[in-house]
Amino acid sequence: MATMQQVADRAGVSIATVSFVVNGTKYVTPATTAKVTAAMRELKFRGNVVARALASRRTRIIALLFPTTGNRFGPTTSEFFMSAAERASERGHHLVLWPVDPAGDDLDDLVSGGLVDGVVLMEVRMDDPRVAKLSDLGVPFTLIGRTRDSSGLPFVDIDFETTIEDGLGHLQGLGHRRFGLVLEDLEGTPMAGYAPHLRVEATFGRSIADRGLAGTVVYAGAGSEGGREAARELLEADPDVTAVLVMKDDSSAGLLVGLYAAGRRVPDDVSVLSIASSRAAGDQHHPRMSTMIAPGRELGIRAADALIDQLDGTSTDLPHFLLPCVLSTADSTAAAPARR
Repeated sequence: MATMQQVADRAGVSIATVSFVVNGTKYVTPATTAKVTAAMRELKFRGNVVARALASRRTRIIALLFPTTGNRFGPTTSEFFMSAAERASERGHHLVLWPVDPAGDDLDDLVSGGLVDGVVLMEVRMDDPRVAKLSDLGVPFTLIGRTRDSSGLPFVDIDFETTIEDGLGHLQGLGHRRFGLVLEDLEGTPMAGYAPHLRVEATFGRSIADRGLAGTVVYAGAGSEGGREAARELLEADPDVTAVLVMKDDSSAGLLVGLYAAGRRVPDDVSVLSIASSRAAGDQHHPRMSTMIAPGRELGIRAADALIDQLDGTSTDLPHFLLPCVLSTADSTAAAPARR
């Protein structure tokens, strides 16, 4: 088994620096921490977790809290998790995925037992009881998302307002004037009040009015069937719609099928733009979906850094990062059809 001295020699640092990284007893720069943890991996160094925790009063474990309700672990969420885990490892921490009740009733067990040093909270609602509980418990945390008023909270989030404005601007530039928005139907579920949906819907309504366009919002149920039903409801509400924004990956294929079943060709008759998704997800459809690509990797990295900076005492500023989605055009968007 490798020793601390061997790790120090491999990383080109002192044995004291290795001890600081292993035990978390003193601040070490991210670059040096990365060198030490890389040497530990190469040499298969395994410190005593219990001893480290007793020495430093820290476990160097952080938890990514994820709601237990529904099937919400999609490609973008996976990207958040993997990038945050990689970043935490680079900085000498372990990140674990920890399912929690949407009401936060089980947070006491996680935090009071000293199992983790801090948490990253995902799938945030506008009025999220988990945020208040974390604040009351005094545990360091960072949000991936925003509550109704996040001015006094640390967060990183997708800039949904800019994303929707950019998406509408792109489609309006192609001549579209009648729009639909498809969102997940969360009414009556524990995820009601999901902040991204409310921000997207509010921005869509406001921007449509400001631009003098027509807009209709429909809500999709689960899976492909939910997408087909959303297409039916949208065309019933506005038979002349020519552009649709959809923020629900598991229903996008059904939406396309529903439009085709109603005699609408994509993109000749109706353009479809996927919101806060990934290029890989868009490529799974026919035609390939134009997508506002979520900055999942960067959000995960920033969230891990924001939390670890709190834990290490390297930053007293509350992080407020907003990152818009980036447009990637493919085959599902085109110029609006000529008016009949």
